[in-house]
Amino acid sequence: MRCPFCRGDDSKVVDSREVEEGQAIRRRRSCSECGSRFTTIEELVLTVVKRSGVTEPFSRDKVVRGVRRACQGRPVEDDALQQLAHRVEDAIRSLGLSEVPSHEVGLAILGPLRDLDEVAYLRFASVYRSFSSVEDFEKEIADLRTVGDGYAE
Repeated sequence: MRCPFCRGDDSKVVDSREVEEGQAIRRRRSCSECGSRFTTIEELVLTVVKRSGVTEPFSRDKVVRGVRRACQGRPVEDDALQQLAHRVEDAIRSLGLSEVPSHEVGLAILGPLRDLDEVAYLRFASVYRSFSSVEDFEKEIADLRTVGDGYAE
């Protein structure tokens, strides 16, 4: 790790702690050359593999943007969208993979979005699952009603 003060190459770890509910490690370091102390944050990089094979880092902001479109005109607050994105990231990380297919991200969005707003859920699901007919909507609405009544999970 390069020292941000003298650009020296050698530093030693003085202290380590888990942060962000264990998703990252905060390290306090000391430069062997100039003696300065600095902090680094080490985080597992979660990569999303798109259908085309292209990979990109997972982004909570991208989740929020996608879900926000489905929630347009609905009484959903930004804080709720941020919480949803956090739940999605937790679900994806719990898979224990460093590379996750994009369809897994979509699946991870559907459950929390259904709990947040059923209309937004239908909008998102119709695009994500490529609904092609009214029957697709009717089936999804019937499933929502069944789950909402507590008959299925």
